[in-house]
Amino acid sequence: MQKWIIILGLTAAFTASCTRESGYEIDQGTFGNATLNNTQVMTGELTYAQILSRRFAADVPSQINFAFNSSQLDASAQRVLLQQADWIKQFPEARFRVYGHTDAVGSTSYNKSLGLRRAQVVVAFFAQQGISRSRLEAVVSFGKTRPAVATPNRDRRNRRTVTEVSGFVDGKPQTLDGKYAELVYREYVESATTISTIQDVEATDAAE
Repeated sequence: MQKWIIILGLTAAFTASCTRESGYEIDQGTFGNATLNNTQVMTGELTYAQILSRRFAADVPSQINFAFNSSQLDASAQRVLLQQADWIKQFPEARFRVYGHTDAVGSTSYNKSLGLRRAQVVVAFFAQQGISRSRLEAVVSFGKTRPAVATPNRDRRNRRTVTEVSGFVDGKPQTLDGKYAELVYREYVESATTISTIQDVEATDAAE
């Protein structure tokens, strides 16, 4: 009897997941924020760049980490940067800034130089992926002054670069009016396609 209850419970859960509306997978409770975002943009409390920056940080990992005293990109870092590059390519009118950081070991001047080299390596990687250097900045290095984890010791979490949206080419955020809306709509439609595919598989299994 207990086995039947478990099976029925799983069946009900699966059936419910196959009847969700289009947009379910990308709606994480933020669709209702559109009006708020518009109001904040009009009042100057929120910029288009900030909206896009939030989206970037939500969609892809915004930082990578480095070995001690190194500015070399390992395989893990390259995988993350490829994700970032793919995202950046979708918004050709946006500009991006890469911030370099280090841990607390070493002098301030050396770490500032090391942090900048790390940021420059990331910019060079993006350029190799076909992204124009005119859209990328690696001019800021925080060295060891802004740790992710407060410790005087070696810590990989502090040896990092962080990629952020810094603005728009020529100061014109046209992306949000056209291509950004197109991307959101495409994701919305794709979420419905995913649900439909699950339903088709279930129907085929039932027929067999």
